[in-house]
Amino acid sequence: QVQLVESGGGLVQAGGSLRVSCAASGRTFNYAGMGWFRQAPGKEREFVSAISWNGGSTVYADSVKGRFTISRDKAKNTVYLQMNSLKPEDTAVYYCAATAIFSVLRVRVPSTYGYWGQGTQVTVSS
Repeated sequence: QVQLVESGGGLVQAGGSLRVSCAASGRTFNYAGMGWFRQAPGKEREFVSAISWNGGSTVYADSVKGRFTISRDKAKNTVYLQMNSLKPEDTAVYYCAATAIFSVLRVRVPSTYGYWGQGTQVTVSS
């Protein structure tokens, strides 16, 4: 069983920065990629970014490209999402997820991921 635990959310003013983390644990952690999704109240869960575990290839949603950076620390089994120039519309619960298949087309689809964290709230005030 893989467990994913997010941390680092909080309240920040527009234009500020936050870094959220996702620590993976379990008996075996051998996933091809990790992704970040977010869900605002009354909206569907949307893709934010993904990274391949071994090669480090990255994918970003257009709405965050140039502002957010995804990275991973293989030794710590941890994925990070550095969020800069935050906007009020970035307010959401941010979830990390693990997938056994890293495909540029499929990483944007929530059903690709087999494991999910509990989420961490990010609130950006105007």
